[in-house]
Amino acid sequence: MKFGVPLGLLHPAAWKDVAVAADELGFESVWLPEHLVFATDLSLAAYPGGADPGIKPTTPLFDAPACLCWLAALTSRVKLGTAVYLLGLRHPFVSARAFATLDVLSAGRAICGVGAGWYRGEWQAAGVPFDDRGARLDEAIEVVRRLWSEPLVAHAGAFYTFPEVAFEPKPVHRRLPVLAGGESAAALRRAARCDGWISMPHTIESIKPRLDLLEAGVPVTAHAYELSSPDEVAAWAALGVERLIVRPWRRGREAVSRLAAFAAEYGVTNSAES
Repeated sequence: MKFGVPLGLLHPAAWKDVAVAADELGFESVWLPEHLVFATDLSLAAYPGGADPGIKPTTPLFDAPACLCWLAALTSRVKLGTAVYLLGLRHPFVSARAFATLDVLSAGRAICGVGAGWYRGEWQAAGVPFDDRGARLDEAIEVVRRLWSEPLVAHAGAFYTFPEVAFEPKPVHRRLPVLAGGESAAALRRAARCDGWISMPHTIESIKPRLDLLEAGVPVTAHAYELSSPDEVAAWAALGVERLIVRPWRRGREAVSRLAAFAAEYGVTNSAES
């Protein structure tokens, strides 16, 4: 099993120390979420499945690929991923450039986790139609894949059209991993077309209905914040999960020490090389 660390659940001031610790302890990956902007009108901010706003407009927002580039310079092995990046909210040139840069500067450690997004207010503020977000994401994935792999690219699609362009440098990866997030049937179908699915936080029982809808053999990354013991890891693996993003701390100031304890208890050492 590969183990990842969710940096987004920590104050940004802790990202450096936790990422360095994760790298040194042998965790396979670290992950950052992202949003582009929060609107002050909270009427559009109810998180799916709940009534309360899922955001606070005054929360500081950082550019995730830029921050991961910074962390790449401080680490040597740990992979650097987004969970998740709103690829369809930007022109594919912008996103392709950001992740290619991250992959080159990190010597091939980038993972591009993407999602269609749930927060309508952000899309409206950016002037991008919210209801088209799934189709827009699908086309954006197609475009960035081509920019990362083909010497010359021209595209004429429903949302993006541009003449032939060159795009350099290419990522170090021959196929930079793109993981699709989301819990809907459409998101799970998208994951089967990508390099895997990245889930929301789940327990073993709560993730099973989603896995029943996922095409067999699709690699799964699961946020599993409440692991009970090392014995539970085998149960996740039996479901086809290959990576667990874990949060062994309760308070941010304990994150580094709790990561070290988790690494020792769960045998994390050298998982970054698996």
